[in-house]
Amino acid sequence: MALKPEVSIGVGLGTAALVYAIYTNATPNLADIRTAQPDDMDVEATRKVAAWSATAAVAAVSLIAKDPTVFILGGGMVVMLDWWHRHANAVDPESGKAAPMVGPDGQSAEMGDLDPQTYG
Repeated sequence: MALKPEVSIGVGLGTAALVYAIYTNATPNLADIRTAQPDDMDVEATRKVAAWSATAAVAAVSLIAKDPTVFILGGGMVVMLDWWHRHANAVDPESGKAAPMVGPDGQSAEMGDLDPQTYG
């Protein structure tokens, strides 16, 4: 049983605000991330914690409310904030542009492929 439309949108917006609060408290602000060195492993770790926590919160509220609008608004906010944080972590502060990640062997790499011990 879905919520009434006027209630559904309010709960969905509240869930989106919850996602924003999770990201705000779990990660550095975007300006700090953009001015730090790109591909910072600590920023990546906090981004992952925020993404999983926010996803769990959206799933819980959506299942309790039994309403797809809540899932769409909350999930959309998770996707948007996660993309913003990924992009900010990829930006080189000197050039102001996102640069591809380079692994220890000089080849392009994904964030999960990098060894945290190597990059301390």
